[in-house]
Amino acid sequence: MRESFAFEIPRLRTERLLLREFLKEDFDAYANHMADADAMKHMAGAQDRRMAWRAFAAGTGMWPLTGGGWWSVVVASSGELAGHVGAFFRETSFDDGPVDLELGWSMFRAHWRRGYASEAAAAALAWGIETHAPKRVIAIINHDNLASIGVSRRLGMRYERDIDFYGITTQRYVLER
Repeated sequence: MRESFAFEIPRLRTERLLLREFLKEDFDAYANHMADADAMKHMAGAQDRRMAWRAFAAGTGMWPLTGGGWWSVVVASSGELAGHVGAFFRETSFDDGPVDLELGWSMFRAHWRRGYASEAAAAALAWGIETHAPKRVIAIINHDNLASIGVSRRLGMRYERDIDFYGITTQRYVLER
């Protein structure tokens, strides 16, 4: 019989935020966010609860498989869930060639325009560099997602080129080290 293993998802603290593992009780807020057509217009579009669960579970499942994944972003002063951020590796990362660390972020509507995405993404980036020492860090951002383009630029990333992302033309931003 195979022995089970434990994998602890790191917790990160910033001045205002706690980045922690997804908890089952986070799911309703996550699913509501994923169903919000306006919030998801720059991503894959609004998702129903079943698809949100798949993404939620996958965000956690990445950790033991690749050593990266997604965190819930919590406002430290209130304990309120503000969104999610990730430092992770896609399935295509394990093809031949160098492995890019990817960053992603999405804040819940009630927490937009507070700088939480930049703060959380900066913490995820610092953790990813310290833990994995990637040569490149990338972010996949929709052309008209000006808020996320701004986050990527604050992180020191630059537009690299347009790419095909699951059948949609989008932009890749990169930080080369």
